[in-house]
Amino acid sequence: MEFDNDRKRPATSRIEIACWFFVVLLNPLANWLAVFYNRPILILPALILFNLIILPAYLFYAAVVVPQLLFKKRYAFFALISAAVYMVILAILTGIYSLLVKDGIPAPDHGYFYQSATTILRESLWIFVNMVFATGIAYLRDSLANKLVMKDLKKDSIILRLKYLRAQVNPHFLFNTLNSIYSLSLQKSDKTPEVIIKLADIMRYLIYEGAAQKVLLSKEIEFIRNYIDIEKTRFDADVRFTVEGDVEGLLIEPFLFISFIENAFKHAINNSVDGPFIYITVKINGDEITMTVVNNTDIDLETQAKRINGKGITGSKGLLEILYPDAYELNIIQTEKQQRKISSIATKNARERLEILYPDAHTLDVIFNNNVFTVSLIIKLNPQ
Repeated sequence: MEFDNDRKRPATSRIEIACWFFVVLLNPLANWLAVFYNRPILILPALILFNLIILPAYLFYAAVVVPQLLFKKRYAFFALISAAVYMVILAILTGIYSLLVKDGIPAPDHGYFYQSATTILRESLWIFVNMVFATGIAYLRDSLANKLVMKDLKKDSIILRLKYLRAQVNPHFLFNTLNSIYSLSLQKSDKTPEVIIKLADIMRYLIYEGAAQKVLLSKEIEFIRNYIDIEKTRFDADVRFTVEGDVEGLLIEPFLFISFIENAFKHAINNSVDGPFIYITVKINGDEITMTVVNNTDIDLETQAKRINGKGITGSKGLLEILYPDAYELNIIQTEKQQRKISSIATKNARERLEILYPDAHTLDVIFNNNVFTVSLIIKLNPQ
């Protein structure tokens, strides 16, 4: 990507280069096949050379004339400058052909280069065709540039939103945590200092560590563990967090997992489900990280589906698309304890996917005997 006066200018794309190759070769190949097919092939490089000599005029036309005049709807000036470009190209070709005729080219080829009405008409048609192609290339370049700008704007929007989220602390979470600490202090609980320390660690991570582009996976796991430990002091639920594999030395973008874990607590604990449970597993296998979150809930499939598109999960999906566009897999699966006929196909598909994700029979039994919200996220840290 190049920059000009603080404006992004995309580098020449392969498609555009291929189009210019087509423009350079079309005229020589067509004329060689139509006129010089029974002549030595050496005439073809000469025809290509002539086209290369006038190529800068077409490049100028596509890069300046079309964007500055046609795109801006200055049609009168566009027509005037186009005519001027046409005259310049025709004059260059006329000069080249005159030199060839003067130097005495072979008799069979004399008619092609001789200055006649036929020659001028032929070259005028080719100039017109090439100028049309140049206009098309200008539109192609503009389209690719607009797509790039839109992609960059979308990326910048998500990154700015991420920075905003990193820069702020969830007031609701802090309020509830402080209430929990207050309640523990009234009870003179021995857990009070521990909860305060964990909250301080979370604040430190949010303010300092979370501002970095990447953090150690071990620190992200520590942040998640502190968050879970604080939530466990607030609610009576079966919460399990396990880490499998070697986390040392691995780097990851901060806060990739937390929205899915927060969502699990909302589903399991903020609803009137009996015996709420949340099972969270982070598994490391080489440069592949798999996070799974399983929680029960008392809400139905339709309501679960709406929550999938909540701000937290939607933001995480957008972040994954930017950071790992071709190196992540996200599965969000919903199951119901009471299988209805209208959802039998969906339930069957969910069961098949879950059996692949969770080969452990006990976990599958828990999932299929409850209303369960399951998230599986696989990230490839170093995609080839």
